[in-house]
Amino acid sequence: MSEADFALRLVAWQRQHGRHDLPWQRTRDPYRVWLSEVMLQQTQVSTVRGYYARFLERFPTVNDLAAAPLDEVLALWAGLGYYSRARNLHACAQAVSARGGFPCDARALAELPGIGPSTARAIAAFCFGERLSIFDGNVQRVLARLLAFDQDLSGARAVKVLWTRADALVPAQAEAMPAYTQGLMDLGATVCTPRSPNCAACPVQSLCAAHAQGRVGALPRKTKTLKRRQRESWWLWLHREADGALWLQQRPARGIWAGLWTLPLFDDEAALRAAAGAAALEALPQIQHALTHLDWLLHPRRAVWNRAAAPLPEGRWVQPADWPAHGMPAPLQKLLGWVHAGP
Repeated sequence: MSEADFALRLVAWQRQHGRHDLPWQRTRDPYRVWLSEVMLQQTQVSTVRGYYARFLERFPTVNDLAAAPLDEVLALWAGLGYYSRARNLHACAQAVSARGGFPCDARALAELPGIGPSTARAIAAFCFGERLSIFDGNVQRVLARLLAFDQDLSGARAVKVLWTRADALVPAQAEAMPAYTQGLMDLGATVCTPRSPNCAACPVQSLCAAHAQGRVGALPRKTKTLKRRQRESWWLWLHREADGALWLQQRPARGIWAGLWTLPLFDDEAALRAAAGAAALEALPQIQHALTHLDWLLHPRRAVWNRAAAPLPEGRWVQPADWPAHGMPAPLQKLLGWVHAGP
């Protein structure tokens, strides 16, 4: 296979058939490209569009993001998931603001908080024309099939080998880098999909070794599977009748929902009842919440606070008007919407 032929076909295909309506494609501003890359990690384009627009409306520059309180960033991120991305986003914005702007090469970009090698390469390729390949999951799949790469991509050594081969395929012309990089992403997202790839529409089908061997569905090869856990917890919805304020706790800086505000969470109903004291409890609809590695069943119990009840757990009263300013996980937003709308 000719590396130059692959790049030429991919660039020509992207310019004619690739995606051109994504809002982050209309810029070479490293702040906007970086923001889109972080949001698109583990998240579908259709979901990211709205968050991307809202973030840029509130934080039009990296300096605006750096100056914002973390709670405000988490509140705007709420519902997008993988909240460590929001904390890293904020820390990185502060580092970039302090140094006066984004560096121009992938090596320096990867030294910033929360920017991994593939994201650093995407920024360098899109914004500065650096001759490097991105290497996200879509790209790994495209190249593993193109090259009939048999090694197990669960291992770091195999990933490194494929990454080296990915770099060898990039075009020599810097001006072709944005279309080439976007083409890799578009091909993986719309044609060379994990299941039922549309090989007939692929611009490099005749170059694809896996297609020639009839092994497209078998590649890429990954033997390590993620083991899902089950968890069950109880939520205490404690509110004041006078003003509707909720008692909320901020989660620790590490772990699930780190830094977000939630109802007090308990491992069993007995612990929740002990915390509620004499308050009468009403069962609200249970919530099944799926995370990458965890299926979490949440049992909310609602009670009206009274001074005769047990001492309040650590936390604070938050008025309904202030709820949007507090970053809350998606299940709590869902519960608030259900209670507000009524059964």
